[in-house]
Amino acid sequence: MVRPMHRSRSHKRIYRRTPSGRTAVHHKRRKNTPMRCSRCGAILAGVPIKDPERRSLPKTAKRPERMFGGVLCSRCLKAVLKEAIRGELTATILIQGAQQKTQEVLPQA
Repeated sequence: MVRPMHRSRSHKRIYRRTPSGRTAVHHKRRKNTPMRCSRCGAILAGVPIKDPERRSLPKTAKRPERMFGGVLCSRCLKAVLKEAIRGELTATILIQGAQQKTQEVLPQA
């Protein structure tokens, strides 16, 4: 029977052929991976890499205190905000233009 500490799926199972010909299972602890930006895949700054460190910290220390902190890198956040603002601006400009055209077409009473 496998030892209880090796039953966890946090250990990767590696099958090795031994010199005698039988297959043995080696358990390898998975490495800590840094948090990455969901848009471009860059490593996020201000987020701890090590799992035990991340676990023991309070929520506010686990990621930066800004919009999309711990999800997007600063470059992608800047781009997303620009796109959002420009999208809103173009929408309002189009609405205002349509209102002006309807006022020009309809005669004033």
